[in-house]
Amino acid sequence: MYSFLGRMQHWLPALLIAAVIAPLGTASLSTAVAPAAPAAPVASCAAVDVVVARGTWEPGALGWIVGGPAFSALHHKLPSTSLSSYPVNYPANLNQPKSVQQGNRDLVEHVTNQAHACPHQRFILVGYSQGANVVDNSLGISSDGALVGGPIVATIPASIEPRIAAVLLFGNPIHAHGKSITGTYYTRTKEYCAHRDLICTKGIDPFPHFSYGLLYVKDAAAFAASKL
Repeated sequence: MYSFLGRMQHWLPALLIAAVIAPLGTASLSTAVAPAAPAAPVASCAAVDVVVARGTWEPGALGWIVGGPAFSALHHKLPSTSLSSYPVNYPANLNQPKSVQQGNRDLVEHVTNQAHACPHQRFILVGYSQGANVVDNSLGISSDGALVGGPIVATIPASIEPRIAAVLLFGNPIHAHGKSITGTYYTRTKEYCAHRDLICTKGIDPFPHFSYGLLYVKDAAAFAASKL
């Protein structure tokens, strides 16, 4: 696994750039890519807080490939619902072996703090690639053994669980090990794993892993809206 991670360090940043730029044609990146929504401070009591764990080395606070487009799609689908966003604060890289655990802890702390400060707020959790591992762990599904995964260090308290309206996961590495979200959150979870995605299917094609923001976020937003 470590030799594979080493190879990823070389080609993943370039593929991330290509995945963002390719659909834009000749438009400049600065004008064609909308900036990610700013993170909402604790006690900003929007009706729904969208908590996003970005993918490995994914640029943008929420992530340009999945998180930003997903948040925009949710805004479009829920025009009369106030939304806030929170980018999970974690390294999201391959160089820190406890990257996922840091994200796991930060996500649970944020949701717990928000739930206490905003008694009526609900949550949509979004995770892409390594960020999906972060969400997995936070829901009590261990990503240990999966690519850039790790053991669970915190889980969302049972008292807050009913307020998790929807979980949206893209390119989840645990899929490559035959795992998925089960149990309490199963009916509120929509998982997307593109055909031949080398991260979630052990496929051989790197490019499907970067297709989620273009092909799947509208469907994901519709699913989340149906759970509110």
